[in-house]
Amino acid sequence: MAGRKKWLAWSVKPKGEIIVDSGAKNAILDKNKSLLPTGIIKVSGNWMKGDIVKIMGQGGEEIARGVINYSSADLDLIKGLKTTEITSKLGYKSADEAVHKDNLVKTET
Repeated sequence: MAGRKKWLAWSVKPKGEIIVDSGAKNAILDKNKSLLPTGIIKVSGNWMKGDIVKIMGQGGEEIARGVINYSSADLDLIKGLKTTEITSKLGYKSADEAVHKDNLVKTET
């Protein structure tokens, strides 16, 4: 595991948790994809864009950690939405991804 990925996984205390559906879990673990808002079920915690968050499966298992592209308040508003709906809901879009795959490390395989 590269140094940056180790830092993401173990050196920083996450500011919150995101619970994802089985499709998002599969995309992250099996297909090495980014986390999109459409796969997010629940947002827990208080963070700002650029903080580290845990990504959790519906069974409560941690599957990954990553650098978040939206604050917890904004992510709560766009959870479950398609990327094309972000701008109309928030009035802006900083990224299609809630967590880009380059800023994500799997903690469960």
